[in-house]
Amino acid sequence: MTPDQIAELRPRLGEFAADMLGCLARSDQRATGELYLRGLLTDGRRKSMQPMAERLGVDHQRLQQFVTSSTWDFTAVRRRLSSWAAQAIGPRAYVIDDTGFPKDGPASACVAWQYSGTLGKTANCQIGVSVHAVNDTCSAAVDWRLFCPESWDDKACDDPEQAEKVRRKRAESKVPDDVRHIEKWRLALDMLDEQTEWGSPRLPVVADAGYGDCTRFRLGVEERGLDYVVALKAGTSAHPGEAEPVRPPRNGGPGRRPKPHYPKPASSLREIAMAAGRDAYQEVAWRQGTRKTKGNPSAAMTSKFAVFVVRPANRDIPRADDGTLPAKLLLVEWPDEANEPTDYWLSNLPADTPIDQLVDLAKIRWRIEHDYRELKTGLGLDHFEGRSWTGWNRHVTLVAIAQAFCTMVRLDPKQDAPA
Repeated sequence: MTPDQIAELRPRLGEFAADMLGCLARSDQRATGELYLRGLLTDGRRKSMQPMAERLGVDHQRLQQFVTSSTWDFTAVRRRLSSWAAQAIGPRAYVIDDTGFPKDGPASACVAWQYSGTLGKTANCQIGVSVHAVNDTCSAAVDWRLFCPESWDDKACDDPEQAEKVRRKRAESKVPDDVRHIEKWRLALDMLDEQTEWGSPRLPVVADAGYGDCTRFRLGVEERGLDYVVALKAGTSAHPGEAEPVRPPRNGGPGRRPKPHYPKPASSLREIAMAAGRDAYQEVAWRQGTRKTKGNPSAAMTSKFAVFVVRPANRDIPRADDGTLPAKLLLVEWPDEANEPTDYWLSNLPADTPIDQLVDLAKIRWRIEHDYRELKTGLGLDHFEGRSWTGWNRHVTLVAIAQAFCTMVRLDPKQDAPA
């Protein structure tokens, strides 16, 4: 936003900041928090503290002290943001993803040479896992976790000398003792638990194949009583829904009777989708795009989809006493211009769920791409130059609040400023 736009919206920003930061005990903290938000929202190439302070006309140490060493709880602020999103956005799902934060040096908390899907390569970076409350038109990044690589976990080191180096590194970046190396999908489950603890609505979970292909993640979502629509890779193995296990006959000798098993080996999702043929796929529209044409004046986004009942085959999946694997819905996209299906999603929604509802949820993940683009390009999500774990968490929380304010203005641009 330009300085003039900020000035015009400042009364609304002040009211919004007071709501989001109302859990901060001290008035000077709340005032600096609003100042930091103004810095994030004001146009500028960099949203690190020194450039923001120059644009705001304040000492950058005020912003630095607020983010890195002041005493305030970013978790309480996220809880307020999640509550706001539940009411203002009316989310239809939680979308889970992760993103990379490129770094030049080795000192920032939990930085390592690691693969980042958003960067598309292995790089020196931090990885943040996020949960977004989304509907078809808007969204909010309501929770975050900074992924701790094994190289930052001294308890994962067998070499005592190396472990001591890691402890010093953790101490310098103020990484809490309870922050340890656990998989990204476990961090996502922790955040879903946090949403429940905060009283947020229980919504379907949507994720890409990085999470959907993890059987234990899907089982964890189900154990929490939540629905999911998650992407899978084409090579994931499954039995057709009608397949039934058989129990081999006893061979007459002593010992236990053989366990039931499926007589045919599992197929890949691609094989199941291709075997049905193109006639099994129907055209479904999921949202309005921006490219209107003579043949598509409403800019409806459409493609061909089909739904199958399948039984994912994996040794981690619990089986019934008769050896039966649980049945799930497989949503497959096969566009007219493609020679074979292009995308696959698995869901535990009821078997009679309409196909358009499945497609809507599968495709709603596009909001994440919008969020990360706005959070990074417009609001400086990955511009934080501090080294501390707490500083990173506070910065991403404040950036998420700045994005939520932009969303509020877009939802009601003509709202009167508060008195």
